[in-house]
Amino acid sequence: MTTTDNGFPATRRLILQGAGVVLLTGLGIHSFSPAAVLAAANDKYPEDAFKQKGAADAIKSLYGRAAEPSDKVKLDAPEIAENGAVVPISVSTTLTEVTSISFLASENPNALAAVYRIPPGTLPNVANRLKMAKTCNVIVIVEAGGKLYSATKEVKVTVGGCGG
Repeated sequence: MTTTDNGFPATRRLILQGAGVVLLTGLGIHSFSPAAVLAAANDKYPEDAFKQKGAADAIKSLYGRAAEPSDKVKLDAPEIAENGAVVPISVSTTLTEVTSISFLASENPNALAAVYRIPPGTLPNVANRLKMAKTCNVIVIVEAGGKLYSATKEVKVTVGGCGG
């Protein structure tokens, strides 16, 4: 029996990939081509970047360079989060050719919280809920047209969710 590098039978992987394509097509998501969906599913996991303690180190590990602040990246996050376990954040941008969006919480034990690969033709809007250890800057990095753009906002995490 042929196996893949993760030990699963090759036939199982093909069946799961095919089922995913059929599901997306059935849901009416026609902007994704099967090739783009399969390429996104096989993207390499940035393990080293997720292990970095500082935001600058995580950005360098993930992208290899620093980002420039941009008013074209809109970060929506609360000024005060009463529950650090579920801090809602979202990002949208008017930039074109967006290929990835990353979320970082500068004071978390591991700064990088999430990385999204954006397939061509997809609206570059992402929402997430971060778990934040304490008050810190939330940083969003948008990769577009081969350049990096960022937006930052401080989110105050209150103790015990009492708003004080």
